[in-house]
Amino acid sequence: MPLHYEKDGDIAVFTIENGSVNPTTPAMHKELFFALKDFLADPAIRCGIITGAGERGFCAGDDIKTTYSKGNTPRGELGNHLWPHSGEGETPHDFAWSRDVLGLERFKPIIGAVNGWCLGQGMIYLLALTDIRIASTGAKFGFPEIAYGMGGAGGTSRLGLQLPHTVAMWMLLTGDAMDAEEALSHRLVNKIVAPEDLMDEARQVAAKIARHPPEAVRIEMEAYYRGRELSKEDALAFTKHLYRLQRMGLREEPVQPERFLYRQS
Repeated sequence: MPLHYEKDGDIAVFTIENGSVNPTTPAMHKELFFALKDFLADPAIRCGIITGAGERGFCAGDDIKTTYSKGNTPRGELGNHLWPHSGEGETPHDFAWSRDVLGLERFKPIIGAVNGWCLGQGMIYLLALTDIRIASTGAKFGFPEIAYGMGGAGGTSRLGLQLPHTVAMWMLLTGDAMDAEEALSHRLVNKIVAPEDLMDEARQVAAKIARHPPEAVRIEMEAYYRGRELSKEDALAFTKHLYRLQRMGLREEPVQPERFLYRQS
């Protein structure tokens, strides 16, 4: 399948496999949605990695050459937009499943391992689905859609939340790609490694995260992501509640009474 999903111990790996630069198709968005649902529901899996097969592309975005049907809704393409997945059967008729992917509530960490081109929808997924990012020396990031008359990536990706305003607008309005060094300078990625070291580095970071108590990781992620949308006071109160619930749930060691008795001489 174009999306390969595998579990290795307590780490899951999502690999985009669709030719040299790994463009996405409607079917791949649907595959990713159900793979993520499984990932989030499996308590044995503690961390994920998403990458692209080969070295030329993490994901070049939606394949604009893909043809898709108008579906079985009475209003054709408008109906597809208003009632996504309606009458599609086993084969998706458009890219609507990407909205389902972006709408998932996720408090389990995923590491992005970026090799080669990361463009368009691939960039949107990187920004939305990854918490830590490692890039190979040949990685490139961008939103070229504006050159094809397809604007809107700034709103879909909320790029300005992760990059300075002027940097985000340059990327969105010029369509220019950003190389790995520039991405690192703007903290879009955490680290740059040689292509042959990319997955080893990602697995090492994933293993480090997976060693921590899962409750602590979940609470840290939820406090962070929800707190970004709250006022300072509300974020503080919300975090305190989560912290107290976590402490209440910790299993205390049973008390050994003999530890508190004086020995008889």
